[in-house]
Amino acid sequence: MAITRKTLGMLLAMAMVLGTLGGFAGQATAQSVVDDILKRGKLVVGLSTFVPWAMRNKNGEMIGFEIDVSTQLAKDMGVDVEFVPTAWDGIIPGLLAKKFDVIITGMVMKPKRNLTVNFSRPYAYLAVGMAANKKLAEEMNLKTLEDWNNPNVILTIKRATAPGETVERLFPKAKLRQFDDDAQALQDVLNGNAHAFLTSEPKPTYYVIDNKDVLFNPFGIGPWDPSASAFALRKGDPDALNFFNNWILYRELDGWLEKTHDKWFKGRDWKSQVE
Repeated sequence: MAITRKTLGMLLAMAMVLGTLGGFAGQATAQSVVDDILKRGKLVVGLSTFVPWAMRNKNGEMIGFEIDVSTQLAKDMGVDVEFVPTAWDGIIPGLLAKKFDVIITGMVMKPKRNLTVNFSRPYAYLAVGMAANKKLAEEMNLKTLEDWNNPNVILTIKRATAPGETVERLFPKAKLRQFDDDAQALQDVLNGNAHAFLTSEPKPTYYVIDNKDVLFNPFGIGPWDPSASAFALRKGDPDALNFFNNWILYRELDGWLEKTHDKWFKGRDWKSQVE
């Protein structure tokens, strides 16, 4: 009986070990989204439209910093690229539903988002700025931060984006209007229905330059809430995370990312393509 129990114990222990090893083997052989991309010959990218991250030119074609990044990434992988424009508030659900392989859309790395998706290393940095209506600001004598933190001040943002936190932190007394895209939020200010539009730089600077008779920047370029943007991908895929991290590092070191970023964020040669 003792021998039988001992033998049984050994068999149970072996079964547990084999089961554990089997689990590790399953994890090791789990297919990465990188494998899917290579097999289908196409990288599918989820993005939202933000000037100058991603936008449509006069011919309806997608152009912008994210378009160049995604296109170069696909080229380096030896595959084609497909863009899936998605409303901002649906882009993470779209990724989780496997509507695309990765989000490349200037998404800021935030702890709450990181609970749902994994982030690559940063590939771009940004800060929040303001484009304000001159006439409305003069009428209310809005100069200091405290002046703007006023229940009679109306601010606009694109829905579910980082500037919402800036407004909550710096201007909690102000009224906030949220829109589905930048153009609507900006137009409300241009029409004199709101005092200022908050969004990531360099957009506020561009808007002021393009509408200098109507708009101004009361606090300078990008003074608030600096942040880092990264690729977002589904959890449980270390191979994809490793690949995207290394690709970003590679393109940082060879200067391509900086050069491409400057093309869209420091230059305005592309403006004629969209107007």
